[in-house]
Formats: sequence, C-alpha cells, structure tokens
Amino acid sequence: MVNEKSIVFPKTFTYPFYYQPDELAKLAVSDLQKRIEAQDWEHNFGLIPNQKGLAIGKMFGVLIVKSKNGTLGYLAAFSGKVAESNHHDYFVPPVFDMLKKNSFFKKEEAIINEINNQIEAIENSEAYLKAKSQFISKKQKTETKLKVRRVELKTLKKERKTRKAEALKTNNETFFNQVTEQLKKESLSQQAFYKVLAKRWQAILNYYEKEYTVYKRQIDALKDDRKERSARLQDKLFEQYTFKNINGVSKSLKHIFDATIFKTPPAGAGECAAPKLLQYAFINSLTPISMAEFWWGASPKSQIRKHKAYYPACRSKCEPILSHMLEGMSVSPNPMLENPAEGKKFEIVYEDAAIIVINKPAEFLSVPGKNISDSVYTRVKAIYPEAQGPLIVHRLDMSTSGLMVLAKTKSAHQFIQQQFINKIVQKRYTALLNGVPKLKEGEINLPLRVDLDNRPMQLVCYEHGKTAITKWKIIEIKNNKTRVHFYPITGRTHQLRMHAAHQMGLNCPIVGDDLYGEASNRLHLHAGYLQFIHPVKKTKIEFTKEADF
Repeated sequence: MVNEKSIVFPKTFTYPFYYQPDELAKLAVSDLQKRIEAQDWEHNFGLIPNQKGLAIGKMFGVLIVKSKNGTLGYLAAFSGKVAESNHHDYFVPPVFDMLKKNSFFKKEEAIINEINNQIEAIENSEAYLKAKSQFISKKQKTETKLKVRRVELKTLKKERKTRKAEALKTNNETFFNQVTEQLKKESLSQQAFYKVLAKRWQAILNYYEKEYTVYKRQIDALKDDRKERSARLQDKLFEQYTFKNINGVSKSLKHIFDATIFKTPPAGAGECAAPKLLQYAFINSLTPISMAEFWWGASPKSQIRKHKAYYPACRSKCEPILSHMLEGMSVSPNPMLENPAEGKKFEIVYEDAAIIVINKPAEFLSVPGKNISDSVYTRVKAIYPEAQGPLIVHRLDMSTSGLMVLAKTKSAHQFIQQQFINKIVQKRYTALLNGVPKLKEGEINLPLRVDLDNRPMQLVCYEHGKTAITKWKIIEIKNNKTRVHFYPITGRTHQLRMHAAHQMGLNCPIVGDDLYGEASNRLHLHAGYLQFIHPVKKTKIEFTKEADF
C-alpha cells in the first residue's frame, strides 16, 4: 500500500471496453509483470523457444483499490487458469472454484468423462466397427443394384414405346393390339421382378441394420444422457457464479444473461480477469479506482495479441457482467458515444453534376453509426438534398482519412459501384507502420471475419473468413517506423489494419491503431489515390491527396 496524498487520482473509474491506462494502473502493471517473469509456473506462454506443451497466452489484469483507511494498493488476476490451476499466490481467487477437489462439478465431470469413455469403447470395438462396416457396405450395394435396375427399366420403357410407335405405323389394328398387349405384359413382368429384387435386397439390408442398430441405440442413449447431464451441470454452474456490485447487489450469471439477447452465457463467462478483480474488491470492502488488462505470451494465430500490450475487456462475456458490477459507480463515459467528427470538416476535392470526391478527415464516420448520426452521408445529404440514390459508393473506416467518391445520381452510383464490384477501381493507401517488415514488398492473403466475442475486431479465419488480399510496398524506413503503400485487392473491414498487425502479415501494426496496436494522436492510414471511370464521360479519372503524416 502507498499513501494516496502523493497520487493524482482519476476522477472516474475506467470504462473497461475502450480506455488508456492511467499512471496508477501502469505502475501496477509494471510491478505485476516483474512478478510474472519471476514465477516458475509450468505453463507455456509461447515466449520460450521449444518449450513443452501447447503455447497459450493469457490476459492479466490489475485493479487499483483504496482501503477504508485511505491507503492504495492493487489486486491482480488472470483469465481462466494458469499452469492447470485457478489458484496462485498474489492473485485473487476465482468467483467460483469449479476445479475444487470433490466439488459437485468435479464429481459430475467424472461421470460425464466415464460416459465419454463408454461411448469411445463401443465406437472403437471390433464388433461395432464390423457391424457398421457391413451395414454401410450392404446399404451402398443395395442402392447401387436398385439404381442400375431402375435405369434398365427406363431403357426398356423407351424400347417399348418405340415398338409401339412402329406397330402403329403398320396401320394394322389387329397387329397393333397384339403388340400393345404384349408390351403391357412385359411392363408388368419387369415391374414385378423389380419389386421382388427390391424386397430381397431390403431383407438382406434389414438383417445387417438390425445388428448395427443394437450398438447405435446404446451410443445414442449414452449421448442423450451426456447431453442432459451437461445441460444440468451448466445450469447449476451458472447459478454458482454470483457477482456483486458496489451497492452489495448480487446477481447470478444466469440472471445477468437472461436480460440479454443471448440468454445463455458463453463458455468461460465469469472467468475473465476483470470480473474476478471487482468481485474480490467488493467482497473485501475495497473501493475500485482504475484498472487495466494486458496480454502475456505469444499471439494466437487468429487474433492479434502483442506481448505486454494493453487490451479492453471482451464484450460477449464481460459486458453484461461488468454492466451489473459497475452499476452505482462513477465510470468514464463511453468514447464510442461521443461524436468524433465534432468541429471537423471535409474538403471537396472535385465536383460535377454526377459525382463528388472528398478528402475525409480521420475519426469521421462514412455513414451513420448505431449511436452517432453525423457522417459523410448526412452532411452531403444536407448539402445536396435533391441528390438521388444512396450517395455512398464505398466506405472508409472511421479512423482512416482520405479520398472518397460519392454519386449524386442513381445511374452514377450504379456505374461506379459496379467498378468496385469488378475490381476496376484503383486504390492506394499510405500507412506508417510501427516496426520494419522483413520484406520490401509483397502480397498478403489472410481471410478475415468478425470476432463474434469482441465486435468490431476481426479474426483471421481459414474456415469461415472471407478472402482478403493486399499488395504492399515499402516507401521509406526511418526511426524504426516504415512508410508503406497498400494496394487492397479486396475491401474487408479492418483489412489493412489486420494485414499490417497480424504475425502472418507484416507483424507491424499501423501507428495509432488503438485496436490492433497502440493508440496515438490518430490512425496513420490514409487513402491517397483513387482512379475510376467517370459515369458520364466514360473516361478514366484519378485523384491524389497526400497524407498529412
């Protein structure tokens, strides 16, 4: 503890989802990181080459607190577990210890694990595998045989039709009737034979299916039992996780998420650092002053997490919990609710009867947001109330500055938009990177999708991500910072920011990137060149506006 007289206190508690750590939090983080480095945990954070085990980085957090006698200190926590334990000296305990020996969770987990073992034993048994293989083989053979026979029947039907047509051509009624009667008999005989064949093969298949079904029912029954037990266990766990706020009001995890659109808490809810810290503070009558969370370890392959870098609390798991826990406290306002374009103007670079080209400032929305309506669209619409169509042809991220083209007419909008769709438009961005890439130029191909747990951040995802391709080239290197030109082939959300910061991209975040790097006065990313075909003149038109950084 230190005396509070020499400390400048923050006026409000940290808004946990978008913040810059204050000096108190930074001091605590510095001390905690030294302590982590001194630990001998058997945990692979991915920082030591060739260390055994799967590399798993962790979020750590600090909470500056004041005791009743006016002294200051800090609490420390980690997300989930470290070194296969959720209890370590110097760190606050979990909100609920589901790993405690002989707890209801461990007992039920043991039963579920035994069910898993039983399912695995059946599925790997020689008898089951033989019965399954024979059934699948006979089913495929049956389907093939019957399919071949159905094709033969169609061919025979066509032949009968031809014979009937030829008999008709003879103009001999008696002969035609004889042929027709014969063809009818042939049809009935062939159909009867098919039915007998199908019945015979189905009987054989039923024999093998019966044997296979005995094992399948056993597996299904065990899986149903497992599902029911897991659901009951999860519900019981949700009730055990209870969270207090500064007013002493407690709510269970289930109660908290019942008020959300999700209803069911996501996996790991309540195990993050921030809820652990606040829970311990409230239980022990400590007043929270500020907080900060940082990443310790190598970055996951999908996300961007830099060792020792600060990150906000996750939204899907923590936002509902922290909304309750921070109730009654004076919390810094959400900066995302403030209009970043207040007092800013955009420059009109070019204008005619069909289009407008502007130079958008940084921190200026292209279109109205969820909470802020002020944007390029609303301002242009106010200037040109008679303009037709959607106006906005393409967008720039709020934090990105640079050239945007808008269409005054529906036909112009459609014409230019089609050029974007067909990748005819040429774009060039200028960015200042924090660090120096290994190569001088190249192409980055990393598929992206939104991080469902932490919107609007993006993930690299090869399974569900959309193709994202960027060409790049170094322009200048100075003071360990690199000026590059980006040439995006696709236009995914945060594409350039992700491709710059990700370890499989350039591994050099854009200066001022508060999502994937470190915040500064602005995001140093600028759309400086734009070329497209004019919707009326049908000639190429280009614009250049150099970055101001």
